[in-house]
Amino acid sequence: MTDELAGFGYRQELRRSLGGFSAFAAGFSFVSILTTVFQLFGFGFTFGGPRFFWTWPVVLAGQLLVALVFAELAARYPLAGSVYQWAKQLTRGFLGWLAGWMMLLGCVVALAAAAIALQVVLPSVWDGFQFVGGDPAVTSPTGAANAVLLGTVLLLFTTAVNVGGVRLMARINDVGVAAELLGVVVLVLGLGLFAVRGPQVVLHDAAGSAPGISGVLASALMAAYVLYGFDTAASVAEETKNARRAAPRAVLRAVLVSGVGGLAVVLTALMAAPSLTDGQLAGRGLPYVITAVFGDTLGRVFLADVAIAVVVCTLTIQTGTVRLIYAMARDGALPGSARLAGVSARTGAPVAPALLSGGLAIGLLLLNVGNPTLFSTITGTSVVVVYLAYLLVTGPLLVNRLRGRFPAEPGRFSLGRWGVLVNGAAVAYGTTMVVNIAWPRAEIYDVAGSGAAWMLLFPIEFVGGALVIGALCWLRLRPAPALEPAT
Repeated sequence: MTDELAGFGYRQELRRSLGGFSAFAAGFSFVSILTTVFQLFGFGFTFGGPRFFWTWPVVLAGQLLVALVFAELAARYPLAGSVYQWAKQLTRGFLGWLAGWMMLLGCVVALAAAAIALQVVLPSVWDGFQFVGGDPAVTSPTGAANAVLLGTVLLLFTTAVNVGGVRLMARINDVGVAAELLGVVVLVLGLGLFAVRGPQVVLHDAAGSAPGISGVLASALMAAYVLYGFDTAASVAEETKNARRAAPRAVLRAVLVSGVGGLAVVLTALMAAPSLTDGQLAGRGLPYVITAVFGDTLGRVFLADVAIAVVVCTLTIQTGTVRLIYAMARDGALPGSARLAGVSARTGAPVAPALLSGGLAIGLLLLNVGNPTLFSTITGTSVVVVYLAYLLVTGPLLVNRLRGRFPAEPGRFSLGRWGVLVNGAAVAYGTTMVVNIAWPRAEIYDVAGSGAAWMLLFPIEFVGGALVIGALCWLRLRPAPALEPAT
């Protein structure tokens, strides 16, 4: 693997100590269905009713198409930074660099979004975690302020772990993933056992509720937010043994296990909820279902397991962000690259990227103290930015396929004759989802109902600002052209 890495023009600096399960765990933890489903279940039900369930299989199918494309690239380019590395091999110049830039911004936003998920869980475990006082709902001013406090503490912890090195991160991550997988199995079986209605609940609206197509489309934010980040399984490729074989499998397993598990959680939660019409399911989400079905004591124990999943999810998102910063910095593709490309001789970890990513995410939270729209705004924006980064990989790859510039390589994972069809469908899906989530909806970007146009257009404004700043950085840095891959 050291010789293969040299073929791309890099030295082996990161420690290659991760097995296949750890690589899978990195992708699975980024998705973290317990974290993200608990975060957005109430949101999805509020705007889509029971029918919001159907957005899940649609998004799963679309992201599986993307994952198949990424698995092919992971086998061919087993390098840290995944999306950035793949894009720069497929598109020379600004567009190749832009994919890494957008993915970096999306990861920072996702890191902040994951950290505030503690607010959805911890006050339900013990009301003493509501340090600010008042309403713990994340859509209230006091809940949003407390979310920033809890999120900041969590980000300080995950930054310290990432500075400590990949082995420490992997140990925590592996244990956390095992606990989350067990938690998902227990949750699905328990909710199914105490179901009060059948699976046909997803075919009907709740009594007195008819969300319509616009509400269902808005509720797709839940599934879209849950099922991304599986590429992190490939982002740790330079630390994974036999990465050309392990990374593609890890990417596909991460999206399949997360997708099927999350779908089962959503379905059984709808079947077991005591009521679909009393407002509790929309207002309190899954914590309401858990405590109602399992009882107060056992419910709190399970919610504590969800809190562990939130911690591990945040840790893994930061790990992926750190590897992306490191990968771009060693190419001279970021301001301050010389410092950001350094690896600690003691821990084998990129320390400066860990500190930078943690600081940026905390700064993003502090800018939104007390903002009741914090939750959905950051969540929606992260989806738009990351999906755009994915499109900057799948789009150029489709062009290369059509021009005959991406032939299959014997002995490596390949889509073969299905490549153009799968790749084209992945591009179509990604484009549709970006338009849907970025659409200026008050349900997502102006929950408080202020009517401010800048809030409704926030993801578009964020992307516009990212493009302008990115172009200025590119003109100043002009990173060296990507090396041709080794054959």
